[in-house]
Amino acid sequence: MRIKKGDKVQVISGSDKGVVAEVLQVLPKKDKVIVEGVNVVKKHLKPTQANPDGGIIEKEMPIHACKVMLYDEKAKKASRVGYKTETDKKGNQTKVRVLKKTGTVLK
Repeated sequence: MRIKKGDKVQVISGSDKGVVAEVLQVLPKKDKVIVEGVNVVKKHLKPTQANPDGGIIEKEMPIHACKVMLYDEKAKKASRVGYKTETDKKGNQTKVRVLKKTGTVLK
């Protein structure tokens, strides 16, 4: 999966199209991500001993990973992700993520 927790992403389809937010959680087995403030639903809670009042809470639900693209804040553009190998001074090679549109290297 090319998206990681903490990445800035832009939603490219659905009711929240165009929203730029941070990834809170990645679910690689289901190929889904939870994005802050996107796909918010109301969940009804029964009264329990821990929460005697019960009530209604708002919760972010997962969306499919294909519906988001990584976002470059400097260029203000969403982009696909590629991989590139970089060598350091010691000659060690590391694989890094690169935005295809701008060429920006991600951590």
